[in-house]
Amino acid sequence: MAVATTPTHASEQTVLAGLARALVQHQILRPDQALAIQKKADSAQHRFIDELIASGPVNARQLARFAAETFGHPMLDLSAIDATALPEDLIDRKLASETRVIALGKRGTRLSVAISDPTDLQTLDRIKFQTESAIDPIVVEHDKLVRMVEKLGQSASQQLSELVDDTLDEVEASEDSGTQIDTNSEVDDAPVVKFLQKVLLDAIQMGASDLHFEPYEKFYRIRLRIDGELREFAQPPLAIKEKLASRIKVISRLDISEKRVPQDGRMKLVVGPNRAIDFRVSTLPTLFGEKIVMRILDPSQAKLGIDALGYDPHQKKLLLDAVHRPYGMILVTGPTGSGKTVSLYTCLNILNQPGINISTAEDPAEINLPGVNQVNVNDKAGLTFAAALKSFLRQDPDVIMVGEIRDLETADIAIKAAQTGHMVMSTLHTNDAPTTLTRMMNMGVAPFNIASSVILITAQRLARRLCNCKEPADIDEDGLLQAGFTEEDLDGSWTPYRPVGCERCNGSGYKGRVGIYQVMPITEEIQRIILTNGNAMQIAEQAKREGVNDLRRSGLIKVMQGTTTIEEVFGVTNE
Repeated sequence: MAVATTPTHASEQTVLAGLARALVQHQILRPDQALAIQKKADSAQHRFIDELIASGPVNARQLARFAAETFGHPMLDLSAIDATALPEDLIDRKLASETRVIALGKRGTRLSVAISDPTDLQTLDRIKFQTESAIDPIVVEHDKLVRMVEKLGQSASQQLSELVDDTLDEVEASEDSGTQIDTNSEVDDAPVVKFLQKVLLDAIQMGASDLHFEPYEKFYRIRLRIDGELREFAQPPLAIKEKLASRIKVISRLDISEKRVPQDGRMKLVVGPNRAIDFRVSTLPTLFGEKIVMRILDPSQAKLGIDALGYDPHQKKLLLDAVHRPYGMILVTGPTGSGKTVSLYTCLNILNQPGINISTAEDPAEINLPGVNQVNVNDKAGLTFAAALKSFLRQDPDVIMVGEIRDLETADIAIKAAQTGHMVMSTLHTNDAPTTLTRMMNMGVAPFNIASSVILITAQRLARRLCNCKEPADIDEDGLLQAGFTEEDLDGSWTPYRPVGCERCNGSGYKGRVGIYQVMPITEEIQRIILTNGNAMQIAEQAKREGVNDLRRSGLIKVMQGTTTIEEVFGVTNE
């Protein structure tokens, strides 16, 4: 019996290393459990310990005690440590933040560091190399370590007080006295450069999607959009606004002398040896200076995989079946910031194989996808969506992605491409899937063309995801029925939750976002309604009869799964 099971066990263990292997050997985790967590961590580009704590088979305290006992290191409770009393600059601040370690003290050539995974030899070697010291690991709880590392990283406001020195006051004074300041000479001002870099890194760390730099008459503020909500981040001195705007425009390759018209550009920030993040930059002249909005374009989002987006199993099957068809048109709809681009890129990643030629026309190309021929639309130069599509058809394409169908000409060419043996994917700005078809009719597209080319429409919204600190909400049966749940839903097998707030979610009760989808395949019955010039209500009724959940229903299913709240679903969907 033992001989029969040994090869499987050994082959599984060969994939596992360090902490994962030790947990399996001590029978705290099953081999299949450890492999599943490792696989999930690899696909999300996370560490094993992060996924382990998040998935919940072992809590942070149990894991710290196990690691200390197994590997023979002392254990420390970080909550008993005063963060302000810790020695500074023993480890480079950026390295400490990257590797998530804290220097506790140094004696001679030996450096004591707080670490949650003592088997992470790569991290220990990096610190050893940087500090030129022998390392004594001290095991701490992972969640407490992550919080303290974040706490020790200075906030932008604190750093600003150091960076913005007396020179800014001098500038303000000289401007008041009427002296002309050459902006170009100020662009490379070290404090401004450091401050901007700090703001960008903090925004990435906090999971922001957009940064807003906003000048007003009496103050200047920076806001971040996190999980779909704008939050005030910092209020630097008003005197910094011109310098900051000039710096952003220089690195985005915009014209710094032009302040009267809006401009668009892009920039790249390298945040690690294997990670670079692009920013899409937009400037807008306002009464009191240029407002700048920066969209964070993280390429890793497009590689999350379809499972991470939040499709229900049935919806996922419908979408994948449509994507793998040889020709036809797939439309993704939703408002700005609803995740349409990420959904399309995820589908393109699935199709991105050596035997398939993919071309995309975007305004602009948000995320760089190796293996995909991406074209930036440039209306001024005459490279419109329609012109790009025409050239694509001469490029022997298999799959064509159009960033947005805005006019009849683009729609016509896209439909012809879908009818002549190409898979076409695109986005439209409509409220839900049924109204997309009527919107195309209003644009002037002939109903028979829509019916013969469109194979699937998916509408989507992003709702905030509940943090782990959630707790059951006290909602009576009448309240749930009014919210849209059916009698069959109220079978007692699930509980609605409400947000609480903790350190992890900064007191909001929500962490991250989850997609809510309406996936509507174009069946023969829906085709008949389109051909008879039917309206969106008739299409919606037919889709409902065919088992297609509308956005509200899909949102309520997410509530039943404990992913989000009824209030969030109401906020992003329309009855």
